[in-house]
Amino acid sequence: MTFGATFSAFAWAMAPALYSLMGGVGGALRAAVVYSDVWFAGAVLLWLFAFLSSLLRGGGDAATPGLYGVVASIVYVPLAAILALGIGPWPGLGLVGLAIAAMITTGANVLLLGRVLWRGRLGFVPAVAGVRLQRRMFVEILRVGLLGSLTTLTANATAMVMAGFVGRFGVAALAGYGIGVRLEFMVSPIAFGIGTGLTTLVGIAAGAGAWRRAVRAAWVGGLFSFLVIGLMGWTVALMPEAWARLFTSDTAVVSSSVTYTTHVAPFYCLFGLALTLYFASQGAGRMAAPTVAGVLRMAATIGAGWLAVEKGLGLEGVFAAIAVGMAVYGGLMAGLLFFVPWRPVIPTEAERSEA
Repeated sequence: MTFGATFSAFAWAMAPALYSLMGGVGGALRAAVVYSDVWFAGAVLLWLFAFLSSLLRGGGDAATPGLYGVVASIVYVPLAAILALGIGPWPGLGLVGLAIAAMITTGANVLLLGRVLWRGRLGFVPAVAGVRLQRRMFVEILRVGLLGSLTTLTANATAMVMAGFVGRFGVAALAGYGIGVRLEFMVSPIAFGIGTGLTTLVGIAAGAGAWRRAVRAAWVGGLFSFLVIGLMGWTVALMPEAWARLFTSDTAVVSSSVTYTTHVAPFYCLFGLALTLYFASQGAGRMAAPTVAGVLRMAATIGAGWLAVEKGLGLEGVFAAIAVGMAVYGGLMAGLLFFVPWRPVIPTEAERSEA
């Protein structure tokens, strides 16, 4: 909750300046600020939903949060349409209605997941009374959580900077980029679904000391994700205009989207592989490699993007930079696991005494 509130305060204070840096102007900038103000007002709900879902998945119940997530997505679509576009004589709320719909469905999910937990789905009823804060437990949690958060922050920072580069080519370029990125948003949950399953499987194997089995599970899940997400990316890359015209008929926007899709979508296979191995690494408690890979991906993407802008390589160069980042990310994640597979760590004397 503290992190959620922190993000809310940061977004409310910094959103206008950040969106301006990313190319937002005039009405588009105002709409983005209003949308994000509402969205980040519910940041605490998003953090709570992720926290409760993780508790259930860690307890071996991935089905319940997955089911609730699917139902929420199904409800969100018509609810968002009504709130944004209106119904009957009511004109709707516009773009901000989409954010309100997301907060409603997320809030409902938090209540439902909380109800499941407090009914003892984990084998016990969570309670705060009598709980003693333990340094060792915080170290164990933050050893994975802090590095995982850093990886997420670098990914989001990369997306923001690249949006700024794209924004230099105009609003149509930004809109086309947004349409292209929707495909990335579609394939990410697939990697998430496979990866969160691996978090549990790898964690169980690692906890039992079966590190070879943990590595094998990570490879099976990662390669499966590579194939499934790769097929989606390769298919859309072969028909990029058809994908773009699902969302717009504007010629300039379609052109920008086609450019993005043809340059980036073929590399979604490596993105899916890397993201899946990232979740597997969480189960193994080995987050150094994903963190290094994430930072190097950010450096490669932003560096190549800056070079493309400075050398006048156009929108094609900026989108090629995004593809370079995905290739670096996937190659590093796979290479590190292949050449330096997970092995047991011998605890120090201090750690033994604390245990």
